[in-house]
Amino acid sequence: MVNVILIFLLILFVVAYWRINDIQRYFWQRKYQQHSLSAQDKEILRRYMPIYRQLSNEEQSRLESHIVWFLGEKRILGKDGLTVNRPMGLIVAADACLLVINQSWPLYPNVKEVLLYPSSYYVPESSRDGAGLVSYHTTIRQGESWPGGTLVLSWHDVLEGNRLPQDGHNLVFHEFAHQLDQQTGQTNGTPLLPKSITYGRWGTVFTRAYQRLKTQIAYHMPHTFHPYGATNEAEFFAVATETFIEKPRQFKHEEPELYHLMVEYFRFDPENWHPTPTF
Repeated sequence: MVNVILIFLLILFVVAYWRINDIQRYFWQRKYQQHSLSAQDKEILRRYMPIYRQLSNEEQSRLESHIVWFLGEKRILGKDGLTVNRPMGLIVAADACLLVINQSWPLYPNVKEVLLYPSSYYVPESSRDGAGLVSYHTTIRQGESWPGGTLVLSWHDVLEGNRLPQDGHNLVFHEFAHQLDQQTGQTNGTPLLPKSITYGRWGTVFTRAYQRLKTQIAYHMPHTFHPYGATNEAEFFAVATETFIEKPRQFKHEEPELYHLMVEYFRFDPENWHPTPTF
């Protein structure tokens, strides 16, 4: 009888382990089913997040649901005397959740907290030269994404990213793209891919576009991507994500193969969120 009970408990444990996300989602649905964004919350999104205004009703509803979950499960903390209020949390969560709008909970499973500084901040750094001599200095940063689950953002630059929705720069998109990249356990420009995309295919298309950007910069050729994307593969993925959402038509024209690959990865086409220009 004892053996039967132990076998039953073992089977129950195995099933629960393999269905943990489904079980979590069930409890999250019960926890958040009575929660929704207020009319005031939605007005804040309309005012400060231009892309939100271009989403379909279904997309807006899905994004709002993700925001509720994100604000309930992640910590957003102020640094250097900054007090984080409801509108600030909404804007950060909305930008972060836009990248995963068509994915199911849990979103950004590795992310635990977001630290907001009032503006750019100083970070102490050390470096070692060829002779082994260590030097210490400080650098100014706008944001960081740590593999341990912490993101650091400059609130001023968060606002700027939303104020100019078509300039190809959005700090939240950039840093949360790093978190997507880091879900594989490495930061190398290759996120955790859906079954429809092979890693070989991603590597071929991605590397070709990355090398093309480096060539364009080296020979002073025109390019859509920010030059910072040529720093390394991880930064190229983050910059490509910003460009993908904010400059979809230019991206599609310059790198059509990578564009369609990112549509497949993100599960949305941002070209639908940018009104067709009229002449």
